[in-house]
Amino acid sequence: MSDPLDQLCINTLRFLSVDMVQKANSGHPGLPLGAASMAYALWTRQLKHHPANPRWVDRDRFVLSAGHGSALLYSLLYVTGYDLSLEDIKQFRQWGSKTPGHPERGHTPGVEVTTGPLGQGMANAVGMAIGEANLAARYNRDGHTPIDHHTWAIISDGDLMEGVASEAASLAGHLKLGKLICLYDDNYVTLSAGTDITFSEDRAKRFEAYGWQTISVADGNDVAAINAALDVARADTTRPSLILVRTHIGFGSPEQDSHKAHGSPLGDEDVKKTKESLGWPAEPPFLVPEPALAHFREAQGRGARAETEWNRRLDAYAKAFPELAKELQGRLRGELPSGWDADISAFPADAKGMATRVAGGKVMNAFAPKLPALVGGSADLDPSTHTALKGLGDFSPAMAAGESTEGHYGDRGFAGRNLHFGVREHAMGAILNGLAAHGGFIPYGATFLIFSDYMRPAIRLAALMGVHVVYVLTHDSIALGEDGPTHQPVEQLASLRAIPNLTVIRPADANETAVAWKVAVETRDRPVLLALTRQNVPTLDRDRYASADGLRKGAYVLSDAKDGKPSLTLIATGSEVSLILAAAERLRNEGVAVRCVSMPSWELFDAQPQSYRDEVLSPGVPARLAVELGVSQGWNRYLGDRGDMLGIEHFGASAPTENLLREYGFTVDNVASRARKLLASL
Repeated sequence: MSDPLDQLCINTLRFLSVDMVQKANSGHPGLPLGAASMAYALWTRQLKHHPANPRWVDRDRFVLSAGHGSALLYSLLYVTGYDLSLEDIKQFRQWGSKTPGHPERGHTPGVEVTTGPLGQGMANAVGMAIGEANLAARYNRDGHTPIDHHTWAIISDGDLMEGVASEAASLAGHLKLGKLICLYDDNYVTLSAGTDITFSEDRAKRFEAYGWQTISVADGNDVAAINAALDVARADTTRPSLILVRTHIGFGSPEQDSHKAHGSPLGDEDVKKTKESLGWPAEPPFLVPEPALAHFREAQGRGARAETEWNRRLDAYAKAFPELAKELQGRLRGELPSGWDADISAFPADAKGMATRVAGGKVMNAFAPKLPALVGGSADLDPSTHTALKGLGDFSPAMAAGESTEGHYGDRGFAGRNLHFGVREHAMGAILNGLAAHGGFIPYGATFLIFSDYMRPAIRLAALMGVHVVYVLTHDSIALGEDGPTHQPVEQLASLRAIPNLTVIRPADANETAVAWKVAVETRDRPVLLALTRQNVPTLDRDRYASADGLRKGAYVLSDAKDGKPSLTLIATGSEVSLILAAAERLRNEGVAVRCVSMPSWELFDAQPQSYRDEVLSPGVPARLAVELGVSQGWNRYLGDRGDMLGIEHFGASAPTENLLREYGFTVDNVASRARKLLASL
């Protein structure tokens, strides 16, 4: 290291991080010690950001995919002037602090996405790069570039071992996302050992095969070499770049190049030795020399100037293209266009009906032209999930032959709104999170409900971050039929309902599906999951039954006893709602006063006042029978002490749908019989 100021600044990052971990007696000192130089080069020489405005639209996005190195990110945020104090730094990993153990979006200013589960952050970065490319292609015009930024990530060996990163990297290379640049902390060490025992392939060749540019830096402390590599990466606009930086975990410490440096405090004695080896004062802890702080804080002036220049360009753009500018700014503010849902028509009553997956596709295509923020696709399942946006183009590196040039910038096809993820559910989920975190999008992703298991980590992180993602999960029960138990979701609804801050909606018919989509679009602070049928279900006669708008409250009374005083409440979700309505007719003919409740969303229902919940599920009616094609786990909260549940506590089977429903008791006869037994037992 030839420049004394560079050395001072890098060691400031190192030892703020080390002191954080040591004071907390918890954390990961190895990455900050080894990767500080690459982070310093990026943040002081390349990264376009404004610490005073962490949500500036045209900022570069930075993702620390190796989220266990959070102390390094917090150090960078503090020294460059984000709303993070030295006291916050000292409260690392403590109750109520702004510096939790792993980076959390919405918790710490400047943190773009929640990372820690390895591979997720890298896939999020792919989503952010897709977001930048799509907005630029739709809105930029010759001489006017309101959208022009890069996505950067620091990734680790662990990230590259995870399948989600491989899925996302493969797609990123195929899509030629030239503004995505990843710095790989190539230190040959993981948590428990050296990489030689598990990870011996040539990572550069692997990424070259994916279609990435790869650049190697032999010395992870050579700031000039790292910066030169970053320049080369920026210059290639047709390929994402992986910069392999040879670093040393725990650099300068007695545990350098050992897995012991990964995830444990160094200890007081080794902290002293590390500081001594790198020429840093042993005391005081949390030392930030004034020259280093002044140099880092230059980011504030650079950021202010960059944002001022961008505002000037935006004003010029708005004068030249007022309608485009209005649309863009509305999207970035998260606003819904006036009348976005005006073309969603009611579905007429139909005993034969249609699958809710088909209804969902019709609804999406009714409002999508008026809602440009809606961008997404499926994991190679569009023909089955009915989620293709017709006539709105495919997101691709170049336009297809004969494709309309409307809305495209230059000769690239990035303006298309249909994302083809391939058979990559896990990456799809994480990429959607990146799109949502980028801003300007209501991203959606579709697959079969059973394959939500492949994307569950990303769904969980979406809920944790509170980002607006819509999941369209079809083939929602054993009623999909002959494909058998490998494809028949039984426990998935219960599992997904267990995720905090995730709204799960299982609509009963086409009209409930339309309202479900409205709720999904209007929800801003969490992901929403739509569970839709493969098989046809009757479209209910809403002149006879209550309006489908009742879905907004999670559960509602579809039909009631004549005097409004039922002796039995039948409850169902999704395709089973028509079943309880038919069973209710039989029971009423026998003189039973029956109330039928459609309960498409537990989460929406639980958010209602107790008075409304008591209106729907009257405490004075203990006879409650719930019917759902899934495990009964969780239903007890709605059944009271004496209710009953018709569910499935086992895997399905391969057979035609009608046979399966009959064999497993989802018939009018069996529902009526269970209801009679329940009434007799009270």
